[in-house]
Amino acid sequence: MSQREHDVVVFGASGFVGRLTADYLAAHAPSDLRVALGGRSLERLAAVRDGLGEVAAGWPLVVADTSDVDAVRELARSTRVVATTVGPYARYGLPLVAACAEAGTHYADLTGEVLFVRDSLRESADAARASGARIVHSCGFDSVPSDIGVLLLAERARADGEGTLESTTLVVRSMRGGISGGTIDSGRAMVEALGADRSLARVMVDPYALSPDRDAEPDAGLAPDAVRIRRDASVGSWVGPFVMAPYNTRVVRMSNALQDWSYGRTLRYREAMAYGDDLAAPLRAVGVSAGLAIAIAGLAFGPTRAVLDRVLPAPGEGPDEQTRRNGGFDIEIRTRTTSGAVYRAVVAAEGDPGYQATAVMLGESALALALDADRLPSRAGVLTPASGIGVRLAERLRTAGFTLEVDRV
Repeated sequence: MSQREHDVVVFGASGFVGRLTADYLAAHAPSDLRVALGGRSLERLAAVRDGLGEVAAGWPLVVADTSDVDAVRELARSTRVVATTVGPYARYGLPLVAACAEAGTHYADLTGEVLFVRDSLRESADAARASGARIVHSCGFDSVPSDIGVLLLAERARADGEGTLESTTLVVRSMRGGISGGTIDSGRAMVEALGADRSLARVMVDPYALSPDRDAEPDAGLAPDAVRIRRDASVGSWVGPFVMAPYNTRVVRMSNALQDWSYGRTLRYREAMAYGDDLAAPLRAVGVSAGLAIAIAGLAFGPTRAVLDRVLPAPGEGPDEQTRRNGGFDIEIRTRTTSGAVYRAVVAAEGDPGYQATAVMLGESALALALDADRLPSRAGVLTPASGIGVRLAERLRTAGFTLEVDRV
């Protein structure tokens, strides 16, 4: 690894989040870190590099198309770490995962796609373990706050001698930001995959779909995904479904299994969105839930998908700089342990969750994989942020201005 040409390649650097990630590394990576920008177009990569200032003037440009297996393998062999923003990952990502697993190259992405991670586990986990590669999925708002937040709760309960986690609920208290064409395109790809193969629906509804050992998991009844619209006294607010819960909950359970169920065999984890406590709060919750259901149905139906495609942002588009800077998120996770102790974690940050804050999360994940090998879990394979980078990512994010706190209630 020390003989490789690059330390980190940002693959997809000319895309929306790729540019933000490259900009973050230009501002925060050590000056001697060998960063390169990767993508399909040399011209577009050069334009991105030119916009990063003098610090990035010497960064190499690596041209590779995900459909060119040889180019992808060459990319993987040239670097110690790949941070990729090229999605939808189920459409474009598996060749790069396989190449990194084979080459022993650490990898981080931003996927929120259950089917992609399941295929990655099936096809590349053994090769990654054999080569020592850490293939770390979901290093952005999907799913670092959920995954690292639950890890910190489990670590604190263990340190206090209070057993393992049982009933655990994440509540998004506030979330301000925009949506990009890349996110929409990933959702569209998953809807299309389900339309082409109805049997995949069984995977999507399985709460343990991403477990590396599904047979060792409990029945689905111990994993209550659905959150009904109600007033939650412990939160002091009306709550309802959270759009990212179907993916995040599976990542947290995957982390538990990858760490030999260290969170507890009876972990029950779910996520919700808070809507306030005024008279209009339940109406807001119903409206958001109905709007989400309509959007998913619209993407699944050809004529309405064509209409939505004309009005929704295209891939490569995203919120403007002011929206990104004015965004932020505030998340609370509460758990009760096997001893009856109650803990509360807070994960919060300024900046649009899916873009400004996600660029920080992906950038710090890549830096941890490149620079902190002796402080990471001694684990290789297809992993999650908690199982592949662990508490070290929380430490890096705190230094970057994030709030990650755990208190006993």
